[in-house]
Amino acid sequence: MSPKTLTVIEQIESQKKDLNLPIRLKERTEYFTALLFETLFDTESSVKKNIKELEFIFDELVDLACWKKDKSCKDIWNDYIETFPAVLKKLQLDAQAFLDSDPAANSIEEIYLAYPGFYAIAVYRFSHELYKKGFPLVPRLMTEYAHRLTGTEINAGAQIGNSFFIDHATGTIIGETVIIKNNVKIYQGVTLGAKYVNRELKGSKRHPTVEDNVIIYANATILGGNTTIGANSVIGGNVWLTKSVPPNSTVLNTKEVTIKPNTEYDK
Repeated sequence: MSPKTLTVIEQIESQKKDLNLPIRLKERTEYFTALLFETLFDTESSVKKNIKELEFIFDELVDLACWKKDKSCKDIWNDYIETFPAVLKKLQLDAQAFLDSDPAANSIEEIYLAYPGFYAIAVYRFSHELYKKGFPLVPRLMTEYAHRLTGTEINAGAQIGNSFFIDHATGTIIGETVIIKNNVKIYQGVTLGAKYVNRELKGSKRHPTVEDNVIIYANATILGGNTTIGANSVIGGNVWLTKSVPPNSTVLNTKEVTIKPNTEYDK
């Protein structure tokens, strides 16, 4: 190698020393997430066999992600798998909400296999349990894996109730401190976000609360930790909200659309 190449290599290695960044952590988390979904839903998979492999991978994730040696993550596994039955019950309610809401759905199996919104919700629910236990980085990598596959970003810290439905899913963003209660329906392109980004806001309620039985149509944007969408409300498409809405409200984008006939094609 030339002296210039050796100098570049030394500079790169020097900068890498400042990071604790094993890329294998990302790859193994994605494999763990895919295997977890398969284990809990695939009727042809052996739950017993896969649980053993998941535990083995989890030990890898502990070694890769738990950098603070005084805080062991190994004890989390048994507590984590105990959450699986409850998570499955929640996902059954979510899947039924998809089937009840979408006339294009032909079976519950189609929901599990073909709906990106359901997949994003499933990975969120798996990751949320690890998030609650304080497991570092892995919950975020799990939801980012689902984000890449589905176009739906749900932060692992969000609190989401039962029977949640995201139609089409693409472009949906749900922030870390969002609270979504029961029987909520969201369409593609909806953002539940913060009014602005500031590191000093870490740990504060930055994102909206959506109460029971709310419908939010495509490309609506709802921002702010003090913003609450009251129960049984309907938020129309392309609405921009930074203030709370009382229960039983309908919020619409009132921009008028005028349709004129095209005389050339009327002939």
